[in-house]
Amino acid sequence: MTGSTAASFTADDYRARMERAARTAAEAGLAGLLVAPGPDLVWLTGYTPPAVTERLTLLVLAAGQDPVLVVPALEAPDAQKAAGAPALTLRDWTDGKDPYAATAALLDASGRFGISDNAWALHLLALQQAVPGSSYTSLTEALPMLRAVKDAAELELMTAAGAAADATFEEIRNVPFAGRREAEVAADLDRLLRRYGHEQVDFTIVASGPNGANPHHEAGDRVIERGDMVVLDFGGLKDGYGSDTSRTVHVGEPTDEERRVHDIVREAQEAGFRAVRPGAACQDVDRAARTVIADAGYGEYFIHRTGHGIGVTTHEPPYMIEGEERPLVPGMCFSVEPGIYLPGRFGVRIEDIVTVTEDGGRRLNTTSRELVIVE
Repeated sequence: MTGSTAASFTADDYRARMERAARTAAEAGLAGLLVAPGPDLVWLTGYTPPAVTERLTLLVLAAGQDPVLVVPALEAPDAQKAAGAPALTLRDWTDGKDPYAATAALLDASGRFGISDNAWALHLLALQQAVPGSSYTSLTEALPMLRAVKDAAELELMTAAGAAADATFEEIRNVPFAGRREAEVAADLDRLLRRYGHEQVDFTIVASGPNGANPHHEAGDRVIERGDMVVLDFGGLKDGYGSDTSRTVHVGEPTDEERRVHDIVREAQEAGFRAVRPGAACQDVDRAARTVIADAGYGEYFIHRTGHGIGVTTHEPPYMIEGEERPLVPGMCFSVEPGIYLPGRFGVRIEDIVTVTEDGGRRLNTTSRELVIVE
């Protein structure tokens, strides 16, 4: 993430996030949260360490206690520059000292803590040894909705990221496809996303012809041919917040079957979007989209969930999938991306990022969902 992300939020914003996180952890029966370098630390403090190494960096949050960021002494000057630094206490440690002993003094000796999913086993095992009466659970398991509901400033950044991805699609649809390798078109997508402000590009899927039947196909050396259906799925981070959109284009005129399959997916995507409203269950979005595809006779070819949350990472809770009964709440942002994948032939996927509003949903991607013809 770039410095522009931190500049978008104040120390008071980060203070409120840390207080809410600590309070939510207590309500979940946890003694506190231990947050390692990664998206949670950035979201809570605005701090990204200059490098993630074997040296311990850890944010300790507990209700009723001031937040403490344990950092290596050589990185303390960088931590002090973070936008959220005024809202916490820095506790540095020098090489040769035991950072786990220093951290142990901050912890309830018999407490259960939520810890970042991406915390190194090296650090977790050392903490368990330093505080043998403690226990731990993953942050995603304990507080899956910690970052799910976006505030007004976050929604503004999400909207801008979606607009940048849309601008990328409007340009990519005009580049040559036929006779070029998938990897070349993927490079165009990367270049355009960065031109429109993305500091990080997470994926540029270009899946042509039979490769389109693989939802996570990585663009390769296949030469795109006239008559190919091509699935485009691309996104990343702009000012620290995610974009992710999919459109399916066709090189030259499609067959009647290709048009029909694309129309079914488009109808399913619309049905999924219309199911978005406060109080509806996440699985309702999946059911709405999946029913359209199943009723059209292609149910066995829709092989993934309908959507995933997005924010400071491009994939995060909540998930639009059968069995997820968690209710939708205004401010949640997630993809709605049904697809049909016909092995050995072609695939179709249409994806928008959607945010829950007070009375329904709002798309953050507004490019045409009709089948686009490219050359």
